[in-house]
Amino acid sequence: MQTRVTKAEIVRSLPEPVVLPQEAAEIIRRGGLVAFPTETVYGLGADAFNEEACAKIYEAKGRPSDNPLIVHIAEYESILRLTDDRNPRMKALAESFWPGPLTMIVKRGRNSVPDAVTGGRDTVAVRWPSHPVAQALIRVAGGYIAAPSANRSGRPSPTKASHVIEDLDGRIDMIIDGGDTQVGLESTIVDLSEEEVRILRPGMIGAEEIARVLAAPEGVSQLPSAAAAEEAEEALAPGMKYTHYAPKGEMTLVSGDKEHVISYINRSASGTDKITGVISSEENAALYKADVIISCGSRTDGAAVAQRLYAALREMDARGAELIFCEDFSEADKTGAIANRLHKASGGRHVFAEADGRVRAKQNPGGGQRDGTAI
Repeated sequence: MQTRVTKAEIVRSLPEPVVLPQEAAEIIRRGGLVAFPTETVYGLGADAFNEEACAKIYEAKGRPSDNPLIVHIAEYESILRLTDDRNPRMKALAESFWPGPLTMIVKRGRNSVPDAVTGGRDTVAVRWPSHPVAQALIRVAGGYIAAPSANRSGRPSPTKASHVIEDLDGRIDMIIDGGDTQVGLESTIVDLSEEEVRILRPGMIGAEEIARVLAAPEGVSQLPSAAAAEEAEEALAPGMKYTHYAPKGEMTLVSGDKEHVISYINRSASGTDKITGVISSEENAALYKADVIISCGSRTDGAAVAQRLYAALREMDARGAELIFCEDFSEADKTGAIANRLHKASGGRHVFAEADGRVRAKQNPGGGQRDGTAI
């Protein structure tokens, strides 16, 4: 298969905010696959009501078939076709956060999408993205596009069209190049299918914001870490069950006081003949000694770190890093989303650097205190 790459020209004048190749929508309608930009990461889209087309997504990505997809829509009313539930919490969250980086899991309706989208579960994940290219494609293609991230399964999610080309060239029909994504991490996933509202995947919209919108009287309570879902028999939501976001090199997440972290990383990087890499804050980048050093932004700027993180992981691969160390960015991580992605990218290798060169394994590396929270 030859993959065509085309640029989407964003036009801000009304009434149409984007000039989108009609061919992309036609590919979706006839059962093909198109990668397209959203505000979070690039998605790999198919007609959500075409079971054979959705099955192609799993084949192209090498994705386990029980890992659900997210249905992308371009207006609130579209979710009412996917669920018979008229939960007022659904409307409240949509009014506050849609279009935007929030996915809602709701009870699957009688005439909803096929099993290939839901992983056979009785729920469906739905999102209304804010990116004008995504919105235009969804509308022109029929209103419902099932789409996970447009990468090979397990790899860092794509935040540039070049990342999609690297992973899926020759495996899909078209890639729409809409430039770099703005958010850089996948959407928050909130489960509304049960009486208790749960955050299944942290994103840049935090549990506290969601609790405030829902006026949850008990605030936020703690559930076991969502990292435990990696060993579960079923994937509750996209991105929960399997290892994700991993670079090719072995990565270790390092926490602790600044001087202890720097000392441990420099000592570890100098004690090997492997190509070493450090993913650092801009404040500390000049203090490291390694073959590859990449800054993700200020330790206090969560938006910048999130936007650059996946690109940094992919650059480590491009530069041949075999042994990678990463700061934990806890100061910038207000929702637990960055910690969640770093936990998965490191395969759970997380150490706490102490004085005198000592380290100890971090006992709860699964995405920070907010990972897997309930409201």
